[in-house]
Amino acid sequence: MEKAILITGVAGGIGSACAQRFLNEGYVVFGLDYKEPKEKNENLKFYKTDLTKEDEVIKAFKQIEATSYKLEAILHAVGICDLNSLIEMSEEDFIRTFDINVFAGFRVNKIFLPLLKEKGKIIMISSEVAPLEPLPFNGIYGMSKALVENYAYSLRMEIQLLGYQVVVVRPGATNTLMLDDTKRRLEKFTNTTTHYKYNSELFKNIVDSVEGRNLPPEKIANLIYKINNKKKPKYVYKINRNPYLILLNMMPKRFQNWIIKKILTSKN
Repeated sequence: MEKAILITGVAGGIGSACAQRFLNEGYVVFGLDYKEPKEKNENLKFYKTDLTKEDEVIKAFKQIEATSYKLEAILHAVGICDLNSLIEMSEEDFIRTFDINVFAGFRVNKIFLPLLKEKGKIIMISSEVAPLEPLPFNGIYGMSKALVENYAYSLRMEIQLLGYQVVVVRPGATNTLMLDDTKRRLEKFTNTTTHYKYNSELFKNIVDSVEGRNLPPEKIANLIYKINNKKKPKYVYKINRNPYLILLNMMPKRFQNWIIKKILTSKN
């Protein structure tokens, strides 16, 4: 029987690239997403699933369990990035970010763990911002990814006792539809904010310049395939890190706040 992997967010940029990489290596890919992937392959088994709903995740589990496949890995590629003000965004959007970025992974891991092979891996795609101090208007995303990593580390501590491994991948800006969606959300915030009209325009200019140096998702897919084949992978893998964010976070918090305030209130 062929090797198999489960990928959430399989219709997205990173999820799709990862699916294609594993398919090319002869894997059967079980994919979960709310929308159907564009790629068609007999070894890509897609199950339309709203990962924010436990009953739909359980339904997908039962269907995949019936195939008798065991999983080499569970890969979490699902995620959203909302750029917004913490005092202006709706409670619905606030909760939705955590529901997709954090709770979906919890649901899938809890429900699908019985299908994971002995010494199998759970691979969580986080973000370069996860270990860093949150930036203005990026707080909700940063908080959710920081929570992903706290969850992943706690999960690793527990399920290592059962013989499983947990790995975190921290990519920087990646050329996917999520990047386009992030830009649309930032544009919407810039157009609708009442408190930060001038500041958000400056922030948007910075984001546009930073995200212009993005990485093709295939590079992340290649990294994840290599991780899956390692007997003893590292806990964290970093790719395409932004040197300015690294430098900023080396500074004391008070100085970080002062720099950000100067940048986002500049009249030049």
